[in-house]
Amino acid sequence: MIGLERFLDVFDAGHVEFIVIGGIAARVHGSGRITQDVDVVYARSDANLERIVKALGPFKPYLRGAPPGLPFEWSAKTLKAGLNFTLITSLGPVDILGEVAGGGRYEDLLEHCETHAMFGHRTLVVSLPWLIHLKRSAGRTRDFEAIAELELIRDVDRSKV
Repeated sequence: MIGLERFLDVFDAGHVEFIVIGGIAARVHGSGRITQDVDVVYARSDANLERIVKALGPFKPYLRGAPPGLPFEWSAKTLKAGLNFTLITSLGPVDILGEVAGGGRYEDLLEHCETHAMFGHRTLVVSLPWLIHLKRSAGRTRDFEAIAELELIRDVDRSKV
């Protein structure tokens, strides 16, 4: 399970540009579902890639699900050559995504975000309507199960207006 508070401390201290999506975003919006990892969409500028490498480096990032001992270089060059990385770290599992289905890149998602206070950090989180859209676009069974709960949360929020 991810140590979310520590993760936010590390990314905030490192000035990493990121948006929280996935299960953590769902929890922020009122979901009761438990998640084991943190999913973020990150800005792919060279400077931000360097910040991510520096921030996560001390926590021994390695490709989640890869055979032990498989060579993996944690560097800005690796991040630049790839796009989406599912990692295991000593902080816990982290998915750093350069692009997501239905949402695009960090810059594309910015207009669909809200700022939330999380453990004393002002954190960008994808809005509830866009979280639903992203989960629908991903098309995974577990996402469809989550969509029903998120739509209910959305509809209850609308009825309060």
